[in-house]
Formats: sequence, structure tokens, C-alpha cells
Amino acid sequence: MSLVKLIAQADARGLAASGLACLDRCLPLLADDADVLRPLWAGVAVRERDWPERLAASRQALDATITATASVASVTAVAGAGPGAEPEPVPDGASPDESVVLVRTMLASAPSEWAAGPLRDWAEICSVAALEIHQRLDSVGESGGAAAAERLARAREDTAAVSDAVDGAEGTDGVGPLVAGELRRQIRILEILAETDGPAGVRQALDLSTEGQRVLRAVVSRRARAQG
Repeated sequence: MSLVKLIAQADARGLAASGLACLDRCLPLLADDADVLRPLWAGVAVRERDWPERLAASRQALDATITATASVASVTAVAGAGPGAEPEPVPDGASPDESVVLVRTMLASAPSEWAAGPLRDWAEICSVAALEIHQRLDSVGESGGAAAAERLARAREDTAAVSDAVDGAEGTDGVGPLVAGELRRQIRILEILAETDGPAGVRQALDLSTEGQRVLRAVVSRRARAQG
């Protein structure tokens, strides 16, 4: 079944896990703390109970982690530049990294209401954003533009696009290896939540998402070394 159909048929638990997993996998672009969203994962396991409170707490914790990460990076940059150096000013009109903006959008759009409608909207937003992020980091094909967006849309609707894709292998629809791997994880997580009830399904989804987070963290680390 295609990713689009899986999202359309998922219940609130599956949709919450799908959206959260997309955010979780892309977290290395924002923060170093890989476990900052674990309380929200626990909230998925107990469904609607305490979901608004857990979401609010996770947003606060993530904001604190992002601030701490940025402060460390700033101090490190100044120290590396030598005594008396000041941080480089941000040029007028400069915009934040688009991938980081996408991750922030995923978190900001999370609904406080535990209901299939708003959670489905969130799952869709997170699915597309996560795929766009992986496409920007991929070395195959265009990283943006109408053609790239159309390719992602086809892949989300095509049941065969990533049926045999694994990390490092290009998808059958021409998507790069990172996008193919992300599509595969999104599909599998929704399948797991539909097939496995209770905390066991959530644990399996979290394990699969953690695997994807490690992949993205490694890509980000390699890029940072190459640029440094």
C-alpha cells in the first residue's frame, strides 16, 4: 500500500507515531539530544492521556536543547577564531537553513488535540517535510524545485517506488538513497502501528525511527567535516 493510502487509513495512534517519527529522525539538524522527544513517544503509547501536557513539555525541552546547542556552537566558533574574535554577523536578509525551518515547522504544527483529523494533517506535514529534508541532503537528483517536488509526490503515491529500497540504494522512481530509505521507514512505521497494538508497536516504531536518525546524523556529520 502506498504511503498516502496508509496515512489516509491510519488511526490516531498511528498518525501520531508517524508524525513524531518523522520529527524524531530529523532532530539532528536542530539538537544533539537524541532522547528529548522520548516523553512524547511515551504519550503515543498511552494515546490521548496527557498528550497536550507531554507535547507542551517536549516543546519546552527541545527549545532549551536548541538554545544550549547554539550557545556551545557560538562559543566554539569564537574560540577557534582566536583571542578577541567576535561571532560573524548574520547578513541582512539572510534566511535560516531551509531544512532547519522544516524541522521547526514539524514541531510547531503538532496538534494538542488527540483526534484523527488534526493528527492526520500533522502526519502529512511531517511526511512531506521529512522527505524534503532527506532530498536536500541526498546526492542523487535535484534537491529542490518543481521536478523534485513532483518526484516526491509520485513516490508517496506509488506502492512500488521503494518496495525493495534499502539505505544506499536508489529508489525505482529515481529518488536518491536517503529519500528511498526515509520513504521505506515511513511506510513500515505505519504498517507496524496498524499490525501491532499496545506499547510493543510503539517500541518497534521508535527503534526504526532511531535507526533513521543515526543515518541522518552520520550524513550531517560527514557534511560538516567536508565543509570544515
